[in-house]
Amino acid sequence: MEELQEVHSPLQKPRKATPQTGEDTLNSHLPPGWQSYMSPQGRRYYVNTFTNETTWERPSSVPGTPKSPVSQKSSAVNGYHISGTPVHQLDSGHMSLRKASGDPQTPGSPAAPRRQSKESSLTINSVTFPHPDVMPEQQLLKPSEWSYCDYFWADKKDSQGNNTVSGFEILLQKQLKGKQMQKEMAEFVRERIKIEEEYAKNLSKLSQNSLAAQEEGTLGEAWAQLKKSLADEAEVHLKFSSKLQSEVEKPLLNFRENFKKDMKKCDHHIADLRKHLASRYAAVEKARKALTERQKDLEMKTQQLEVKLSNKTEEEIKKARRKSTQAGDDLMRCVDLYNQAQSKWFEEMVTTTLELERLEVERVEMIRQHLCQYTQLRHETDMFNQSTVELVDQLLRKVDPAKDRELWVKEHKTGDIRPVDMEI
Repeated sequence: MEELQEVHSPLQKPRKATPQTGEDTLNSHLPPGWQSYMSPQGRRYYVNTFTNETTWERPSSVPGTPKSPVSQKSSAVNGYHISGTPVHQLDSGHMSLRKASGDPQTPGSPAAPRRQSKESSLTINSVTFPHPDVMPEQQLLKPSEWSYCDYFWADKKDSQGNNTVSGFEILLQKQLKGKQMQKEMAEFVRERIKIEEEYAKNLSKLSQNSLAAQEEGTLGEAWAQLKKSLADEAEVHLKFSSKLQSEVEKPLLNFRENFKKDMKKCDHHIADLRKHLASRYAAVEKARKALTERQKDLEMKTQQLEVKLSNKTEEEIKKARRKSTQAGDDLMRCVDLYNQAQSKWFEEMVTTTLELERLEVERVEMIRQHLCQYTQLRHETDMFNQSTVELVDQLLRKVDPAKDRELWVKEHKTGDIRPVDMEI
């Protein structure tokens, strides 16, 4: 078999083995259809170019099924090998994702992973999950916490049942709804501020009204203090509105803007990874289809060889074998790139959903604190208002009509000599 051309990809290309001293030197001829290759780890294996079977053991001159097939590299998805074997679980204490260590990858039979994939896994919207019939028990990443990173991996239909919505989009919609609620809360506080400002303005205007300004005595003093208390109350409400703006409304709006930027960044990041994963899956399907076509072409030319032997037919078979082997290598490369993309998406999904979880907790706690600040300011305002009327209450309790009469008489008396009867 001719030397395979190098393909630039993350997979290390296997190289054709060269005869060495020992067994290969003594018996350099392999059975028909068998070729020797060297794995990236430096271990020799053998490939049957007719059946695409692989084995670590040198095949004998009698064709047969290899006794020790080369292990395929198993992919780890969501913490489990595609074959169903659990990998190291995620350490909930440190939340560190650990990769599964598979066997050295070698280009074996492309049909084997396909058959294994059907049995142990299935792909939905470009994401590979364990098959429900053989699904292993998966430990939650954050048990007993109902964490976002554990329950939003699959896609679901929207409320109308027409379109598919990813689990991450559902999380994002919740966050965006929270952002909108925060905006509406800020608008509510803004309306409250307007009411306070208008109320303060009206109180101040009323305090300057001249009605009953000529009332005298202790009652007049109490009335003047009541009007003054309106001006003091107006000042209290004006300060209350100012504090609402600086300590409640403004922080709500500022946090919302930062929250909006974080949501947008998370959305674009995960969306790009999902698109990349979908493109990798499309490449796998394309490579799988190409391999099937190459295998059919090889089978057809092999059948033609059985009917008619010619140099031209033999050359065509060799060419078909090379293309079939190349198609198998391309498929394995595409599968490896897909697994890398899915692993990256998985890791970033965990990281991003935990970040969304943190932001949600931060948002709720921030709103709670500022609403508590609102109630505290309102309580202080009531206390200030109460203090402004306390003096009025004291003066009203001191109102004494008799004393007022005495003072007024002393100031305005015209004489204390009373008239008497006239005498003749």
